[in-house]
Amino acid sequence: MANPTPDEVQQYIAAGLPCTHLAVEGDGQHFFATIVSGEFEGKSRVMRHQRVYQALGDRMREQIHALSMKTLTPAEWAAQS
Repeated sequence: MANPTPDEVQQYIAAGLPCTHLAVEGDGQHFFATIVSGEFEGKSRVMRHQRVYQALGDRMREQIHALSMKTLTPAEWAAQS
């Protein structure tokens, strides 16, 4: 199975998680994602990451070798900008 591109990883996340901002960078094996979603409201960082893993499903085990994430609520994102 070919390594996914950053655009493909972004599409996989967007298909399983409503995002107000989503950016993915990477080299085909290691990825970094900035994910902003209202679903993260009231959730710990671990729970947010679990939600992203849920959106990626089996791809996380089969195609994506490493994924670093910055998971933010829309309010947290706005405060950073």
